[in-house]
Amino acid sequence: MKNLKFILLLLPFLLASCESVSVSADYDKGTNFLKYKTYAFDNFAIARVPLSDFDKKRMLSAIDEGMALKGFTKSDAPDLLVGISTRARTEISINRSGGFVGPGGMGMGGGGIDSINKNLVGTLFIDFTDAKTKELFWQGEGKGYLKENISEKDEKIKEFVSKILAQYPPGKK
Repeated sequence: MKNLKFILLLLPFLLASCESVSVSADYDKGTNFLKYKTYAFDNFAIARVPLSDFDKKRMLSAIDEGMALKGFTKSDAPDLLVGISTRARTEISINRSGGFVGPGGMGMGGGGIDSINKNLVGTLFIDFTDAKTKELFWQGEGKGYLKENISEKDEKIKEFVSKILAQYPPGKK
């Protein structure tokens, strides 16, 4: 009974962790991040991203919002160029009733398959490149479950972008 109560208490946290976006960033340690004040999108890099025009529009709008919140100004003569790239994979989970699933997926103790779930896991990379030198100096990465519903998709894209941009500049939280 104690175990059941413990599991029920943890369930909301486990579900929330499955829904959230995990982020990380990498950067050139020799970069003076304070010199970057203006930005523009790297249209060449963005054109190569295999997303629908609607999703690109959602993403660029979210980046514009995030950059404005960080004090950046969009410019025709920018200090930095913002590029994006994406990756997606399907994650499959099998829920079994009863029994235990051992190494290699071998069932032990009986039980059948209750359901098979497919989730699309996406990774968004946001790249900052020096506009003059064309050198990448910062890259943020976010991984999480993708949504198909349009209103959920809007929120998820905003979540990805805001959490990734929160990593910039390095050392500031």
